[in-house]
Amino acid sequence: MKDIMLNNYFWQDGVIRLRAVQLEDWEEHYYNRFDTPARRLVDYQVELPPTKLEAKNFAEEFVDFTNKHVRIMFTIENLSGDNLGGINLSGIDERNGTFGIGIQINQDRRGNGYGARAMRIVLRYAFFERRLHKFNVSVLEGNDASSKMMRKLGCKQEGVRRQVVYTSGRYHNEILYGMTREEFEEAEGKDILS
Repeated sequence: MKDIMLNNYFWQDGVIRLRAVQLEDWEEHYYNRFDTPARRLVDYQVELPPTKLEAKNFAEEFVDFTNKHVRIMFTIENLSGDNLGGINLSGIDERNGTFGIGIQINQDRRGNGYGARAMRIVLRYAFFERRLHKFNVSVLEGNDASSKMMRKLGCKQEGVRRQVVYTSGRYHNEILYGMTREEFEEAEGKDILS
């Protein structure tokens, strides 16, 4: 087989690459489930104890973009092929042009900008290839890293749903962010085809 030339590949930038989930990705999914504070910020709850079977079933469900009618699930890796986390395009409403994105960076890889890089790739795909118009996301109050990333990407805070999430013994607010295609283009400030 020929070597694959990746220098003009849509699904990567100079630091990370997005690829299809593979069966071996179950291990990172399993290990991430032990990070209760992060999982609470992702799913707004404390999950039941993780099992290897659940993690393997997760990988099987989304391997090679199967089940993409539910969500388009990617593994984020660095250019050396190390697994950095996962990201998905979800909640796609073709009629209204809206969508969401879910993301989790592995605990030992956070704070390096990998999440924002992966988000930009998925946003470019959603806006410029899928013809979607509006990205919507909610962030649990106290998730300062995600709020900061949303603002850095160009999202606008659109509201607060007060006391709608019960976890950790109290009710929490949900902060609503959104971004249109035009706002993304403005935030990127460069040619979308590059």
